[in-house]
Amino acid sequence: MRSGVWHHGITDEIGAALMKAEEMCFDFNSLRPSMTAERHAIINRLFGSIEEPYVLHSPFHCDFGSQIHIGHHFVGNYNLTILDEGPVTIGNNVFIGPNSGIYTVTHALDPQQRNEGIMRSLPVTIGNNVWIGAGVTILPGVTIGDNSVIGAGSVVTRSIPEWTLAAGNPCRPLRRITPADKITCNF
Repeated sequence: MRSGVWHHGITDEIGAALMKAEEMCFDFNSLRPSMTAERHAIINRLFGSIEEPYVLHSPFHCDFGSQIHIGHHFVGNYNLTILDEGPVTIGNNVFIGPNSGIYTVTHALDPQQRNEGIMRSLPVTIGNNVWIGAGVTILPGVTIGDNSVIGAGSVVTRSIPEWTLAAGNPCRPLRRITPADKITCNF
């Protein structure tokens, strides 16, 4: 599945791995938010890797979990879905808004092949210091560069360079993020 080639994605082995991850997500989502140690223990078993500190709100869903690798100071808001048939790598200091999804898998266009489970996956990479707004969809094969911002409701179909404000459906770079964007605070 990680190779990016078309393959049969419906097997007993894959089904068992999907069920195991779904059970772990169910357990995670069933715990009270204040049960931090128990919630972190599940995520640490589920994910390939995740660095502390992090915040992951419920509900959260993924396909396997083992293909998800996340740096420190991550915030995944409510209703985040990561379909990790391919690797998902998320850097440090990444904020993902509610109702967002990261998808590495695509299915065959031909209905007979699709019904037979023909699919492939492509990795998704999100750099450091990235903010992904609410309701964003990130599709297979996308890389989002360091220090970028993806506007709410965007559908990211192509890679976004670093230091870029991007938005829309399909998501397009709007402009560079520059020192002029720094806010002066009075506190």
